[in-house]
Amino acid sequence: MTTVLTTAAPRPSFWQSSFVQHVIGITRHSPTFTAGVVIVLIFTVVAIIAPLLAPYPPTRTFPDAVLSGPTAAHWFGTDGNGMDVFSRVLYGCRYAFGIAIPALLLMLIIGVPAGLVAGYVGGLVDDLLLRTFDIFRAFPTIVLALAVVAATGQSLIIVVIVLGFLEAPIFARIVRAEVLALRSSELVESAVVIGNPTWRILLMHILPNSIRGATAQCAVRMAWAIRVSTTLAFIGVGIQAPAPEWGVMIRQGAEYINTGEWWIATFPGLALVGLVLGLNLLGDGAQELLDPKGRDSR
Repeated sequence: MTTVLTTAAPRPSFWQSSFVQHVIGITRHSPTFTAGVVIVLIFTVVAIIAPLLAPYPPTRTFPDAVLSGPTAAHWFGTDGNGMDVFSRVLYGCRYAFGIAIPALLLMLIIGVPAGLVAGYVGGLVDDLLLRTFDIFRAFPTIVLALAVVAATGQSLIIVVIVLGFLEAPIFARIVRAEVLALRSSELVESAVVIGNPTWRILLMHILPNSIRGATAQCAVRMAWAIRVSTTLAFIGVGIQAPAPEWGVMIRQGAEYINTGEWWIATFPGLALVGLVLGLNLLGDGAQELLDPKGRDSR
């Protein structure tokens, strides 16, 4: 009688695990996506733990240190009200995401169902929805947002609602184009033949296959929402001082640029550029990864 000795296969190391290999594959295929993820992740962590990182409350004033330059006590200096710029920049991340994320959700809630219905039903419904979207897109976005926010109220909720409604047509058109291509496919025809109701066809068969383009646009639309909200705050419409919002801070700092107090506007401006750049890189990278032709070529 012979005994067969078997040895267990060695467990893969951390760097050989499937998750790490998948991450490495994504990094090779789209360095743009990886760079965007890293930048956005840094800003996200800062927004979450801003109270732990900020040395002072964002609206605390230091009467004896008004317009003080960067020092050991105030890394980014103080503004014209004596508030610590570093603390306000950190808390500004919360305002940026607090505007971009709800605005994006509103865009998706309005635009995706509208695009599904318009593309699948067609006819008069499609024409009516498209003409409505064209009305929204006919005006310059900044001008229309400025007019609506100025007329309805300068609050965070109003800014989010306005931005969500203005950009919903983008997602509606993207989804509609995908639905038009899927409507006559064998997948949808088979679902109709076996008796699926319309709502099930839309939600279970068409939506999962038509959301790719909208997904790639999410990060880009978040960047757009942050830019517009900051612009509105800069010109005095939207969020108002003393809220630690980057547009408000840049507006306040612009008054002191000529007298040499450069730090008040520079640091929130750099934070704004960094987050918008990260979101745009993330959106461009997602487009690369979700593009079937790009995947096939790689």
